[in-house]
Amino acid sequence: MATKAAALEYNKKSGNAPKVVASGRGELAKKIIEKAHAFDIPVFANETLVNSLVDLEIDQEIPGELYQSVVEVFIWLMKNEKKARR
Repeated sequence: MATKAAALEYNKKSGNAPKVVASGRGELAKKIIEKAHAFDIPVFANETLVNSLVDLEIDQEIPGELYQSVVEVFIWLMKNEKKARR
């Protein structure tokens, strides 16, 4: 099975939903993950979610049916950022 990855961006000031800013399969996915590690961006692994995200267009907002799953990712991210600051 090929590696898959998707990167999300969220700007709460805009009031818009998070959007996909990078996604890919195989070597492109590996490069996205490597870039995240290089910039100390936490990587969240959820196969079901990434399968849905890699099919979206770049700069496309996530659809409503993915909101809950993406909220869980952002909660996980915030918890990890708080731990890292300690």
